[in-house]
Amino acid sequence: MASSSCAIDDGANMCSPSSSLASHTLFSKAILVLCLAPLAYMVLPFLWKAIGFAFGWRLQQRSAHRRREIVELTRSEENKYFEERKNSSNPSKTEDGKDGDWEKVDTFNLGTSKNGAPSEDEDWDGIIGFFHPFCNAGGGGERVLWAAIRATQQRWPRATCVVYTGDHGVTKDAILSRVSSRFNIQLHPPTIHFLYLTTRHWVLASTWPRFTLAGQSLGSIIMAWDAFSLLVPDIFIDTMGYAFALGLAKFLFGKSVPTAAYVHYPTISTDMLDSLDPSSAVGDKGLNAGQGVGLRGALKKRYWRLFAAAYSLVGASADVVMTNSSWTQNHIQQLWGPRRQSSQPPIAVVYPPVAVSELLREVDVSPASDQRREKMLLYIAQFRPEKNHQLILQAFAEFVKSSEYTKAADGARLVLVGSVRGDADSKRVYQLRLLANELHIKDRVEFRLDAPWKDVLDLLRRASVGVNAMWNEHFGIGVVEYQASGLVAVVHDSGGPKMDIVVDIEGNPTGFHATTASEFAAAFDKALTLPDPLAVRLRARRSAQRFTEEEFARRWIEQTEGLFKAKSVRVRKTH
Repeated sequence: MASSSCAIDDGANMCSPSSSLASHTLFSKAILVLCLAPLAYMVLPFLWKAIGFAFGWRLQQRSAHRRREIVELTRSEENKYFEERKNSSNPSKTEDGKDGDWEKVDTFNLGTSKNGAPSEDEDWDGIIGFFHPFCNAGGGGERVLWAAIRATQQRWPRATCVVYTGDHGVTKDAILSRVSSRFNIQLHPPTIHFLYLTTRHWVLASTWPRFTLAGQSLGSIIMAWDAFSLLVPDIFIDTMGYAFALGLAKFLFGKSVPTAAYVHYPTISTDMLDSLDPSSAVGDKGLNAGQGVGLRGALKKRYWRLFAAAYSLVGASADVVMTNSSWTQNHIQQLWGPRRQSSQPPIAVVYPPVAVSELLREVDVSPASDQRREKMLLYIAQFRPEKNHQLILQAFAEFVKSSEYTKAADGARLVLVGSVRGDADSKRVYQLRLLANELHIKDRVEFRLDAPWKDVLDLLRRASVGVNAMWNEHFGIGVVEYQASGLVAVVHDSGGPKMDIVVDIEGNPTGFHATTASEFAAAFDKALTLPDPLAVRLRARRSAQRFTEEEFARRWIEQTEGLFKAKSVRVRKTH
């Protein structure tokens, strides 16, 4: 027999020496792999951290000159600011006539120091980076950003706030002027600076017509790298919901740059995942309802679940996580909670600031004002598909046509108020007008497009009922505005309006919940035939005071103080 083969001799297997050597070599390799696998498992995480640290260190070195420039610019602007105030006959005005007395705003008893003693981090003078690439948009998310910066300035007056934005061509003065006029929020200009990103287009949905979730998340990583290339802050706070930017910060800087997230809504939620299945309880809800069937649907499910896993991993890395509502908190807790460490503080609800105080001043709620209210149902919402204006039109048509609601429906009107952002919104309004015509209610429905605030205030004074029809509205600032104005709210039985806003006060209702057109129609009837509507209006107004700017500031500082204390401790140890 050939030496390289195995022979059969008397029923026994007899292998050649070379074959025995090959078997021994294979066995040795297997043993080596088994020994190296645990070693690789232990070494790779350290290697991964080392790579991140190297890139992070390089970014800190590259941006050190800009840090020095910002520190010098802050000092220079601070001196100029106070010199102008000292020489001005009216110290609350700057030389250009603007209201510069930001300190007149109440401090809301910020901080947690006891007996009025200064906190150990009161003189913290580092740089806080606020990641908000659309800071000049003027929406509810931007109100959160500017209210957060104001609270931070009042609590840590020596800190410098840097906003990473993609709003090129808009100067600092123009942005702060709009903050003042749009939100009535006065800020301290010398300690605010803007760094302009060149990569914002990477997070636009139009950039990613396919695999939008993954594409925009990749875009947020590119944009965050752009931000850190400009400046590595001492504390990094994302106020727009870019979880992957937080993950990049942790990869690059670890514990040396504490991070915080304010989440307005989860990028992906368990409801979204469930809505793909047409047989689930939410299989008929949302923009992707029932799309999880067939091969394409199965692939979509798999893609979404993989994305949810990655989203959970990076989001859980944030040191502090705040959400805008209980609904958002529940979903973020389900996704990020299992991956968060026991040393990290719990995910907290910090309700967004609403202009409740202004509405309390501007809108009277009294027996006299109640006599002036009309049978007007008011729906204030952008003309976007998820706002579900069709449902309200169908419900209103059923309400005015049904003999069951004749008394309440007599003379009732529906007013739809909202902004129109472009051609898509304009077409949507046109389709809603057609629907109102088809339902034979066009004479009772009024559309107010891009109404100025004074007109909105007038409607809030005259309307009796405030309506919201969005499924799983993450919070519902408009609903709070209804309540602060004394309207009886009729809202979708889901999300923030159900869980946080239209809730019982002292065991008594402040409004009504509904899901279907028939349920909304019945709720309209109840809201317009209340035996004592003023009592409900006053309860609703009392309920709205949970969402003031003062309460937001108090909760914001309460949640973020740990970041500053941790940073102060690390700085002292370094020195």
